[in-house]
Amino acid sequence: MQSMTYFPRSLSLLAQPPRIDGFTLLPGHRSNTGPLHRKLSMSRQFLGQLDPKQSVSEIYLASNKQLRSNRNGNLYLQVDLSDRTGQMAALMWNASENDYKGFENGDYVQIGGTVQLYQGGLQLIVSSIAAVPAGKVDEDDFIRLGAKRIDELAGRVVKMLRAMQNPHLRNLADCYLMDEDFMKKFCRAPAGIKNHHAYHGGLLEHVVSVMELVELVKTHYPQIDAELLLVGAFLHDVGKIDELGYERDLSYTDEGQMIGHLVMAVGLLERKVLEAERLSGEPMPEELVLRIKHMIVSHHGEYEYGSPKLPMTLEAIALHHLDNLDAKVHSFEKIIADDPNVDSSWTAYVPNLGRKLFKGKKE
Repeated sequence: MQSMTYFPRSLSLLAQPPRIDGFTLLPGHRSNTGPLHRKLSMSRQFLGQLDPKQSVSEIYLASNKQLRSNRNGNLYLQVDLSDRTGQMAALMWNASENDYKGFENGDYVQIGGTVQLYQGGLQLIVSSIAAVPAGKVDEDDFIRLGAKRIDELAGRVVKMLRAMQNPHLRNLADCYLMDEDFMKKFCRAPAGIKNHHAYHGGLLEHVVSVMELVELVKTHYPQIDAELLLVGAFLHDVGKIDELGYERDLSYTDEGQMIGHLVMAVGLLERKVLEAERLSGEPMPEELVLRIKHMIVSHHGEYEYGSPKLPMTLEAIALHHLDNLDAKVHSFEKIIADDPNVDSSWTAYVPNLGRKLFKGKKE
């Protein structure tokens, strides 16, 4: 005889995010529908448009600055530069302490220099660098995902989660969606520092993509609990909202370095479970919570990739592969698009992949 489950009332009606033009408008976001918002300026030298041997005089965002010495004891400055089209390493030979102290990570800097092709990639050889006040910078030049796109993605998350029929999962999801501080971080955080979706809003974009993949495969695998998997897709990387720093430049926080987003996500889940139980007046099934935790801690799939446990449920193994699919496709696409070898059918050798990528022959 099948046991009957008591469904507590949904928390969805307790709080509804404001809406604009049919999309959820989250705190801290403005609607930006202007047609010029995402066009590339013809006068600006975006990093993604630079070519070898090109002279550069432009403003970029600085991060990960380091002052080092070569084998002869001479100092050089190494810094990562970025704008909304991508990131590029920069080197300043014969640098001084004053050059290093003249700006901070997260500052906008005026760069003078020349683009160089080095080991299959582009880098900037800098001749001058100086901090620029943020008020003199058009910040749209550094935002990859505009406010309207962020609102669309956030609205899609809300729509998918609030369509769930399992009230325990829906109530849990609502406790995240009603948390304004969480949602502001969730919509601004990157999904990484160097690899996939490494830009403001990248975490949200990645999560929506994985959730959409769940929607696509659920009818093909009816033996999988699709709503449980959807919640796993939503929550698998939420620890990154505090693991990573992203006020301007991207970095790891101290907590992120010492604990990591898997543990941080489980801690946040435990707090939200208590909140959902308090607001609904009903306990969440222990096994359901356990299955969600397992999806979070096992979604990297292998011990060597940071998972403390290997996937042991249908939903966990599905989440691992869907997450990995989205991350890998995004990474491959970026490597191919950014490759400077425009006359070759192949990219340069990619060390972290252990291979070159085939771009195809030019028409």
